[in-house]
Amino acid sequence: MASKNSLRIEQSQKYEDDDWWSWSVWIDGPTQDLDAVDLVEYTLHSTFRDPVRTIKTRHNGFKLDTEGWGVFPIYARVCKRDGSVIRLKHQLKLTYPEGKPNLK
Repeated sequence: MASKNSLRIEQSQKYEDDDWWSWSVWIDGPTQDLDAVDLVEYTLHSTFRDPVRTIKTRHNGFKLDTEGWGVFPIYARVCKRDGSVIRLKHQLKLTYPEGKPNLK
């Protein structure tokens, strides 16, 4: 049996233009651990409209797609089918095309 901290938040990001990115976060880990997840509740920065987002789609790793301009910590409440909860945190990273990080 895998440990509780076998799940983690992964991300992708794409610079669009004018200090604006499209980005995604999802839960990654062993298949058996992902299969035990019922839903993931992401908490984004409070400036987002609807900063708490619930994702129930297992086939894509409970992926959340959105966009924005700044970096901040993303929190995930991973709710398992057995009623237990795993809490994860990920610092969103955004980079410009030339590789320079966005520090805003």
